[in-house]
Amino acid sequence: MTTKTTDSKGRVTLGERFANRTVIIEEIDETEVRVTIARVVPEREMWLHENRQASTAVHRGLADAKAGRLTAGPDLAADAPLADRLRD
Repeated sequence: MTTKTTDSKGRVTLGERFANRTVIIEEIDETEVRVTIARVVPEREMWLHENRQASTAVHRGLADAKAGRLTAGPDLAADAPLADRLRD
């Protein structure tokens, strides 16, 4: 446990361990606060964290890529006639 004194604006330093980190400050009551180190997920990416099937697929794909288990990409030259037909 460490005792610190706030400055004239109510600020207190948390130390190097918390430097450049995002934290959540939770007011428990009038005499107690809780500081929790956090990571923030952008709203537009939250769906991936909430969708277990999609998240699992992404993690599996990343593991496959890391292990060198890659598939050949599409044959764009062979698909060009279809693309031309769809464009017309």
